[in-house]
Amino acid sequence: MLKFLSTITIFVWLISTTYAITNQRQNLNLPYQFLAPQNAARSALKLRPLVWDARLARYAKRYANQRLFDCALRHSNGPFGENIFWGSGNGWTPAQAVTAWVAERQWYNYRSNSCAGDQECGHYTQIVWSTTTRVGCAKVNCFGGKGVFMTCNYDPPGNYVGDRPY
Repeated sequence: MLKFLSTITIFVWLISTTYAITNQRQNLNLPYQFLAPQNAARSALKLRPLVWDARLARYAKRYANQRLFDCALRHSNGPFGENIFWGSGNGWTPAQAVTAWVAERQWYNYRSNSCAGDQECGHYTQIVWSTTTRVGCAKVNCFGGKGVFMTCNYDPPGNYVGDRPY
């Protein structure tokens, strides 16, 4: 239990540090804003960092642009692993979206390789899927004040039923 709590403490510190750095430096590029918190989560498990992939980013941008009018929290159903995020208003950052996905860690039980109860943990497991090596993401502000839509696509994809993420 102590090891679990110290891992959580370190993880929260990594995420909050990443978030603080992201907010302090306005010149950071979008890939870094998405990558840093995801790689912090992977680092906590001693997994190799994800690398930014321009092809996946283009795919994510094309799909995010399709959500400009409705901001619907709907998957693209493409060939890649995918995490999606929606937030009301226009102030959402990539670090906040990734932090929401990674927060699902609390619901993932490695022993049973499942999510607790009716909770969601698939966004988290996709981020830490050990065979995934590349990611590309996009963010759009939807028309008419409908909010912010963000998506990340992962290759090779993860979340295969019955397989453990790491």
